[in-house]
Amino acid sequence: MSPSADRSMPAQRGVLALAAPALVVLAAEPLYLLVDTAVVGHLGSIPLAALALGGGAFAFTAFQFNFLAYGTTSVAARRFGSGDIEGARGQGVQASYLAVGIGLAMIVFFQLLADPITRALAGGTGIVQAQAELWLRIASLGAPMVLLTLAGNGWMRGVQDTRRPLRYALIANVVSAVLCPMLVYPAGMGLAGSAVANVVGQSLGAALFVRALLHDTDRRRPDRALLRSQIVMGRDLAIRTLVLQGSFLVAAGVAARIGTAEVGAHLIALQLWLFLALALDSFAIAAQSLVGESLGADRLDEARATAWRVARYGTVTGVVLGALLLLGRDAIPQLFSSDPGVLAGAATVWWWFALMQPLAGLVFALDGVLMGSGDVAFLRTLTIVAGMLGFLPLTLLSIPLGLGLHGIWAGLTALIVIRLVGGCLRVRGGRWAVGGAGAG
Repeated sequence: MSPSADRSMPAQRGVLALAAPALVVLAAEPLYLLVDTAVVGHLGSIPLAALALGGGAFAFTAFQFNFLAYGTTSVAARRFGSGDIEGARGQGVQASYLAVGIGLAMIVFFQLLADPITRALAGGTGIVQAQAELWLRIASLGAPMVLLTLAGNGWMRGVQDTRRPLRYALIANVVSAVLCPMLVYPAGMGLAGSAVANVVGQSLGAALFVRALLHDTDRRRPDRALLRSQIVMGRDLAIRTLVLQGSFLVAAGVAARIGTAEVGAHLIALQLWLFLALALDSFAIAAQSLVGESLGADRLDEARATAWRVARYGTVTGVVLGALLLLGRDAIPQLFSSDPGVLAGAATVWWWFALMQPLAGLVFALDGVLMGSGDVAFLRTLTIVAGMLGFLPLTLLSIPLGLGLHGIWAGLTALIVIRLVGGCLRVRGGRWAVGGAGAG
């Protein structure tokens, strides 16, 4: 075996060793939400609709702060690579302070505005709006816990500790899944029991991460300089997230104006796309940790090699997922609907959906590389350009040009393709590969 081949093997195992547990952690919350939805669904259509409204508002808001995970991973990984393990854990301390501060602000926000928010979503007052408001007021009490969990995942990924986040995610979500039906039915709390179960599970997960942080580090005071740098990185990542989520909302709105069957078909494909994105995003998380570590240790060639290795993993996984979707193009949609119109719409978008997977696999991997290097300002700008020049024109012209669902999914594909081209050029150019613990 050549020296170069021998040198590559640990890195290859490193990618998979980080990606596999990350995938389980990423999937744990959506799987719990499926359980929660199934439990509430047996209460009837009104509580289910209320959960959709309240849960959607809370999830949309909390997701804007996922920089507490992704941004913290990159800065902690650089410190870890430079040998400053205590400094890497200290990034987790600062992220946790931010999580508590933002989480408390979220509680105040939802307690003050739960009524108008749910009225706007429900289209007025009524029993659905009232139950959605109740759920949102209770669930929002867990906001600091949700964000502390994001911060905990961030710094642990940065120091390549994958076992504890996996264990904590499983414990918290299993407790919530067991508690939810008990509170909803035997305890007679109904929809409110779902919200309480969420808060209990989130609090348990957050407590485990905080305990680990207090055990691992003595750096427990806020650091203004570190907090400021995390806020700047968080701003760029939050803008990027907002553009992506806004694109999905616009796509759903346009589909709804095309027809009822069309919006159903679009929803099926989009939800599957988001779920499959978890598998692809696990490689992005591995890239963040490994690239950040290599750059922190000034091993720039290793960082570049890791970037393209992760890109290959993401692309191959995307090819496999795309092939499976094409093989199941008739059977999979029937798992979600038997309506002929919905199935016809699903057939329309399925080729777009399936053939997008390899592109998405590569895009997510390159995003992880650039996040790991701290090149988030470029990612922010690239996402805005892709949304404004690719997604919006094709999607908004879908109705006047008679493109229907083809136009919407062409717009979503353009969003991916422009990001793919920009990401490839950026990674190939090498401007992101700057060494040092404080770079990026």
